[in-house]
Amino acid sequence: MRFEIMRLDDVDGTAIESTVVDAASVNRIVQQAAAIGQRIYIRPADTAAR
Repeated sequence: MRFEIMRLDDVDGTAIESTVVDAASVNRIVQQAAAIGQRIYIRPADTAAR
């Protein structure tokens, strides 16, 4: 399964960057974001885009 991860602006919460990763990468990205206090939003990636 693939997930879209959006990095959010610290001030207003708008998405400033988006990437699609596999499930194995989600944990690493979440840990990195938590370590630096970065806000992220994670959702399942659109499978129709394949």
